[in-house]
Amino acid sequence: MSIALVVTVVLVMGVIFVNGWTDAPNAIATAVSTRVLKPNIAIGIAVVMNFLGALVMTYFNSQVAETISNIVSFDGGGNIQASQVALAASLFSIVVWSVAAWYFGIPTSESHALIAGLTGSAMALGGLGAVNGGEWIKVLIGLVVSTVFGFGGGYLLTKLIVLIFANVQRRKANKFFTIGQATAAAANAFLHGAQDGQKFMGVFMLGLFYNGLAEKSGNGFVIPIWVMALCSLTMGFGTSVGGMKIIKSVGMDMVKLERYQGFSADLSAALCLFAASVFGIPVSTTHTKTTAIMGVGASRRLSSVDWRIVKEMIFAWVMTFPGCGAIAFVMAKLFIAIF
Repeated sequence: MSIALVVTVVLVMGVIFVNGWTDAPNAIATAVSTRVLKPNIAIGIAVVMNFLGALVMTYFNSQVAETISNIVSFDGGGNIQASQVALAASLFSIVVWSVAAWYFGIPTSESHALIAGLTGSAMALGGLGAVNGGEWIKVLIGLVVSTVFGFGGGYLLTKLIVLIFANVQRRKANKFFTIGQATAAAANAFLHGAQDGQKFMGVFMLGLFYNGLAEKSGNGFVIPIWVMALCSLTMGFGTSVGGMKIIKSVGMDMVKLERYQGFSADLSAALCLFAASVFGIPVSTTHTKTTAIMGVGASRRLSSVDWRIVKEMIFAWVMTFPGCGAIAFVMAKLFIAIF
């Protein structure tokens, strides 16, 4: 086993761990804030469902992994070592960016960081020609889908639920929403694993490919069971470390939610993530969940949303592509020159 492969595998595992640590808590944040689930129980559910989502969904439908593995090329004019080094640089930049965001309690998207890091490093190796425009379009579609369906779904579902339960006793309604939100939160955790787990499996397979240990079949890779299990377990372990900073930012600071609103946000995000996963569109689970929460808050009144927190999140999302991409570009150039 080459040193380059060892470094790549360690970095991929590091990025997956950080994703489970910083991104996965978004799935159960609202269920904690509405007191449907206690933090420790919620994190336990997230650990199990993230693992199952990454494992089960990849086994039956790996289109998201396929999109990520084809989004850029690390060919490097046939220079295998340069390809390996550039890929490692992209992963290093993602870890740096994600840990910095976690430190400041900002739920930045590891999905956006991953795409930006891969793109920046690939461009350092092969310029604009290294970027697959057709696959990048799916990323832009994902941005629109997660925003429109997340926000719009949260807004409309809340309005619909208020209408349907207008004459239902509050105690009975809350019982339904308690069960419903716990179920929807588990579904969100499952679909986070399905989306983000697959993205990193795609990168893992790229690492194996550029080290001569995997072959492309058609448009993508046939992902071995052991890769699915390894990535799933690592993500679950990362989630178990905790993520209360992110839970606080997403579920408690941005908007104060009642149980019916938490149910609306979780259901809206879950439906959006499921549709995107089926069609192979890589979307940000953070972006989807937070826009759903915004939509729910806005359905009551615009002042219900703490727009200061929203602005910080939007700034982090906007800065991720150029910021993480630039770090990856510089790191790739530096690593190639050194190694």
